[in-house]
Amino acid sequence: MTDSKNINNPVGQGGGQRKKLSRAERQNNGPHRNLDRQGAADKKAELVRKMREKAHAAEAAEQASDDTAQS
Repeated sequence: MTDSKNINNPVGQGGGQRKKLSRAERQNNGPHRNLDRQGAADKKAELVRKMREKAHAAEAAEQASDDTAQS
């Protein structure tokens, strides 16, 4: 094994240069955050869809009760 001049960085020991981090990754906003955001957006869209369905069903029930009350 060849040793480098720096004892903290022996050659061939799995060291090497660090990956250059983007500005977002340095601020801990890396690719994993994008996945979290996408998951949150999916959950929100699902929740909004369910709420709209409930509102529509309640509106339809109200319409039906109004129709029966008028006749």
